[in-house]
Amino acid sequence: MSDIAVVLPDGSELGVPEGATLEDVAYEIGPGLGDDTVAGKIEGELVDKATPVSDGDRIEIVTDQSDEYLSVLRHSAAHVFAQALLRLYDDAKLTIGPWTEEGFYYDITGVDLDEGDLREIEDEMQEIVDADYDIERVVYDREDAVAKYEDDNEYKLDILGREADEAEVSFYEQAEFEDLCQGPHVESTGEIGAFRLLNISSSYWRGDEENDTLTRVHGTAFEKESDLEEFLTMREEAKERDHRKLGQELDLFSIPTVTGPGLPLYHPNGKTILKELEEYGESMNEEYGYDYVETPHLFRTELWKQSGHYDNYVDDMFLLDVNDEEYGLKPMNCPGHATIFEQNSWSYRDLPVRYAENGKVYRKEQRGELSGLSRVWAFTIDDGHLFVRPEQIESEVNDIMAMINDVLETFDLDYEVALATRPEKSVGGDEIWEKAESQLESVLENANMEYELEAGDGAFYGPKIDFAFTDALGRKWDGPTVQLDFNMPERFDLSYTGEDNEDHRPVMIHRALYGSFERFFMVLIEHYDGKFPLWLAPEQVRILPISDDELGYAHRLKNDLEDAEFRVDIEDRSWTLGRKIREAQDDRVPYMLVVGSDEAEAGTVSVRDRKEREQQDVELDSFIDHLSDERAEKREEPDFLD
Repeated sequence: MSDIAVVLPDGSELGVPEGATLEDVAYEIGPGLGDDTVAGKIEGELVDKATPVSDGDRIEIVTDQSDEYLSVLRHSAAHVFAQALLRLYDDAKLTIGPWTEEGFYYDITGVDLDEGDLREIEDEMQEIVDADYDIERVVYDREDAVAKYEDDNEYKLDILGREADEAEVSFYEQAEFEDLCQGPHVESTGEIGAFRLLNISSSYWRGDEENDTLTRVHGTAFEKESDLEEFLTMREEAKERDHRKLGQELDLFSIPTVTGPGLPLYHPNGKTILKELEEYGESMNEEYGYDYVETPHLFRTELWKQSGHYDNYVDDMFLLDVNDEEYGLKPMNCPGHATIFEQNSWSYRDLPVRYAENGKVYRKEQRGELSGLSRVWAFTIDDGHLFVRPEQIESEVNDIMAMINDVLETFDLDYEVALATRPEKSVGGDEIWEKAESQLESVLENANMEYELEAGDGAFYGPKIDFAFTDALGRKWDGPTVQLDFNMPERFDLSYTGEDNEDHRPVMIHRALYGSFERFFMVLIEHYDGKFPLWLAPEQVRILPISDDELGYAHRLKNDLEDAEFRVDIEDRSWTLGRKIREAQDDRVPYMLVVGSDEAEAGTVSVRDRKEREQQDVELDSFIDHLSDERAEKREEPDFLD
């Protein structure tokens, strides 16, 4: 049998026989690694160790020491839940049960569960874990697999129907339980060291609200009990930081029923923060040579058909009929920017052309998926689109990555980078995609930047570099992105005149520094626990007069601070000083100025911050200088009140 070559994580190639599996590759590398293999990754996708490799595949071996091992363990925990459920509820019907970033879930039907039932299921799960059943992969002919479900599980039949090109399908067995599944899984149920069922929600089959409503049971699992306890503690902290809760308490935004789902209203406090984010982004765009443009919220659908969005996004678009013509609210800003570029004639000397727009877009997410600001129908992207010559790609992408790095460092967000490649649903030919993917890979390699490969996660029109950042609670969020697009210039017939006086096709680069303002705002609310840094805080200073006698002095202080362009308020209600301080603390105001008769007479202030540090007899000019420095640096200066 002829050899094929796979690419190892260090870039070297290894020859293996055609038909070899990931486990075979591990044994080729070394018998110890083969024995330790739990699963593997092919082109960035986590798969079972029995998965065959193909010539040129980039592969990684997953052991119990790998980061990915936790995902494999959680997948097995989902099966342990399903087995326990069927032992307790004969009528329960299983659909799908994948691992997630924080644990796993299983969608079920046929049984009514509430959260009071979860402890009994956990007890049965513990019996299964203690029994340490072997988890074994079994392969069936498609006909035999269909026969298992044709009388009682239409959901599994639907899964089998979508994989009709596979002659054989895999199941996983543990004791009396078996489930249609592609894996991967750990070797036995006893490897699941600690688990917890977390809550119950509803879902739709295939995420489509036109389909059946299902019960979704969420859980998590870890190797050790201590890891589970740490997770649960952080989860409770996350509840306290929930942006929906803080958004109401701090009067930042609301999503009233009367206005419609997924359509947030920003109150003055929230809009103040958004304006600061906008101005920060605009200052960076100005520094890097972007010109601002503006496009309407609505276009004829002919534009979306030309761009390819109609075929790929029509189910998620808001469409309406106007005088027998179909229009759509824009799900993206890029076709408008491409049309603006197309309106002019360009020379090679004019490129790169860089457009920016804080553009509102609309996507019709399923109602069950809407959640606060994280998933909405209307949101704003800090969009940038560049039209460049091929030889300018690397320098422009490097500049964009430098901008993104500055943004994430400003907010103290650690990040990871991933290269997302062609999805199953895409436009453009193989040659165009291969060229675009190799260009972005080259940029990352030349920048010596570590990155993960996310196979199939690219945009429908091109591959992208994704930045995922980690907040103060250790949670990962999707963030900024850089996307390379050879397709849209073809679709819009964009061109520039080259040095040879011939027409040439530009390359289009899509980029966003925040991703969307809504998602980024949500993350910042929770990341800072509502305690925004001074430059973002909607109220930066609150003046607390001890009595009404100091109100005149308080207003003079307010005028001086507002002259220095700070956001200031006076607490003039007839409360005790202690209550005024507590209220300002609850409102997360960065600085409080306590003024009594002594301060009014001396022309000074007593400064208190939200960390309960104090300093008396501070000259106002000195305080303003400190505020100005802190605002300009976009950093807290902790030693001011130490």
